[in-house]
Amino acid sequence: MTAGDIISICDVQNRRLDKGFKLTRVGVTGVKKPIRVKRNGKIELICETLACDIDVFVDLPSDQKGSHLSRNLEIIREVVDDSVREPVNGIENLAASICKSLLEKHDYASVGEVQIAADYFRESVTPNGRETLEFYRLFGEALGKRDGETIKTIGVQVIGMTACPCAMETVRSALDDGVVTGDFPTISHNQRNICTLMITMPEDVELEANDLIDLVESSFSSPTYEILKRIDEAAVVTNAHKNPKFVEDVVRDVLMRILLRYPSLPDNIVVMVRSESEESIHKHNAFAERITTLGELRI
Repeated sequence: MTAGDIISICDVQNRRLDKGFKLTRVGVTGVKKPIRVKRNGKIELICETLACDIDVFVDLPSDQKGSHLSRNLEIIREVVDDSVREPVNGIENLAASICKSLLEKHDYASVGEVQIAADYFRESVTPNGRETLEFYRLFGEALGKRDGETIKTIGVQVIGMTACPCAMETVRSALDDGVVTGDFPTISHNQRNICTLMITMPEDVELEANDLIDLVESSFSSPTYEILKRIDEAAVVTNAHKNPKFVEDVVRDVLMRILLRYPSLPDNIVVMVRSESEESIHKHNAFAERITTLGELRI
């Protein structure tokens, strides 16, 4: 028996099946790697390292027993090493590169898919000018088909604050009717709102994650901050109550800002906006979502 015979016998994944089923996704999940990313700052090019969770998949034909999972990890290691030498321009572009490599390494596959998520910290300023460092989530995804195009997705998740318009009107009516007496401001209950924006686009389209964060953050009743001194805390609460919003309003405002910010993007770009408010006076949450194309929004 030769070394070649041993390798052939050990390659269980390539065994043929007579009555198998095709599988949509086979791969590895939760691979943690540091990725160096570059982006244009206000003055100079900024390079930073993101701690990323990476999931990669290919489809599996009905007649093949298994997928070669080690190839996925080899591909991820290669792109991580490349990002050390030359930082990538966005994790969505990295996902597209991995996707293409998956189809090259897995010649039996017809579809490759990559999902990347990363924690992201960005400098911000409170209403009264105090510098802070705020937390966000970034997403980069790609889907590629053999002999077809690769599409990619850029996404952000932002935490903000909403003040309920309904409760505000209820309190105002109670004051007007004399049910509640005293010198009260118009008040309401608040929610922590978690908004996710995902934009799926052709590979040659480039968007900046920081722009998407700004777009979402401006759609809340108010942004929120990690550290607030009393004067800033008062400003955040006051600003939120001057700008009450339902969870539905957040989604609609994000959609409108996308149209205003990107008037020249093609109509076939897909947009997903998801908003969830963690209620303060209920034990449930409020939720709203829209999945659409820019073309549909422009009608």
